[in-house]
Amino acid sequence: MTRIEQARKGIITEEMREVASAERVSPERLAADIAEGVSVIARNVLHDIRPLGIGKGLSTKINANIGTSKDRISYDDEIQKLEVLVKHGADAVMDLSTGGAIRDLRNTLMRKSPVAVGTVPIYETIVKTAEKHGHIAKMDPEDLFEVIEAHAQDGVDFVTVHCGITQKAIARLREDRRILDVVSRGGAFLLEWMIYNDRENPLYEEYDRLLEMARKYDLTLSLGDGFRPGCLADATDRSQLEELLTLGDLRDRALEAGVQTIIEGPGHVPLNQVELNIKMQKEICKGAPFYVLGPLVTDVAMGYDHIAAAIGGAIAGAAGADFLCYVTPAEHIRLPNIEDVREGVIASKIAAHAADIAKGVPGAMERDRKMAQYRKNLDWEGQISMSFNPERVREWRGQVPPTEKEVCSMCGEFCAIKTVERALQGK
Repeated sequence: MTRIEQARKGIITEEMREVASAERVSPERLAADIAEGVSVIARNVLHDIRPLGIGKGLSTKINANIGTSKDRISYDDEIQKLEVLVKHGADAVMDLSTGGAIRDLRNTLMRKSPVAVGTVPIYETIVKTAEKHGHIAKMDPEDLFEVIEAHAQDGVDFVTVHCGITQKAIARLREDRRILDVVSRGGAFLLEWMIYNDRENPLYEEYDRLLEMARKYDLTLSLGDGFRPGCLADATDRSQLEELLTLGDLRDRALEAGVQTIIEGPGHVPLNQVELNIKMQKEICKGAPFYVLGPLVTDVAMGYDHIAAAIGGAIAGAAGADFLCYVTPAEHIRLPNIEDVREGVIASKIAAHAADIAKGVPGAMERDRKMAQYRKNLDWEGQISMSFNPERVREWRGQVPPTEKEVCSMCGEFCAIKTVERALQGK
């Protein structure tokens, strides 16, 4: 039985108890939410990791993308990125590799990762197609399904599958006249294949086959947003909503089949539309967990897109998004390096934490209360321990003059905390 089927029967597994304990919710509530499709536990039955709970009433999770490209292939770098993202609190990692021995790297990540691993199988399929036939439009749909099964057999916990790109959606896209038609790489691959071959999306056409495959491994399907907006001007348009409506239908079919799903979302969204996007998704997809890229709230933050994404991510999370995909400073520029990964993860963790406080997630405020008390006591070791990057804070504290070790060097002898404490105590 899959998790959904177990939950429907009222079976509380040890895995459910473990997630419930970590999230400070009751196992019975978690099981009911899994049965309803509003929460998932993203763990392949073949992958021995700490189970990842995503969804209603649970803490906001973050994912970090890594992976090679054809122009930059360094397995050592990708493993170091994995170590860094885990160290700074990423809840999941996605391997988006398109260069080198992709399966070898994936299997190395599977062995070394203590967190959930996600992939986008069409990337590997298209790389193989291009190598074999010279043109991605010559992809054989059978190859795509074989690659998806290979990822599941390797223990991947969740896969992005762009099932909502249909011929009807492409017709809508032509009418919408977007500035940036499609910025999703997987979405672009499928769109070209569908137009070139004048055929329906095999992931949509053979969705039942995909569901049966997912059932075997309790593989979570991340229903990809191939038509997510790539700029503010395209946000919340008919093409985006056309796909979202389809994903809502596919989510229902998956739940009926006992397969867990999460729904992917935008993208680039103006600040005033972020909450609207979350509420629409939750309504259309009946509360299914929502996984957003950012969203970025401005298009002009190149070099600082991790900040733009953290702003959008905090608002999205507070409005009900369950899973944030990080964005690094290198977004839109180049393949991120190790330091980019660190900065992206920390920015996204801050956004998720801020969202959890707003949502009233159990325990979210405790860290902030501890920080406030440490600050009142001028306890620098305590403050460092509560920070998202203790190494940086410790390094910067080391630059403070010896005469100001008790306070920060901005206020020095005029420290507001010391001044008020002295006044209140009548000293």
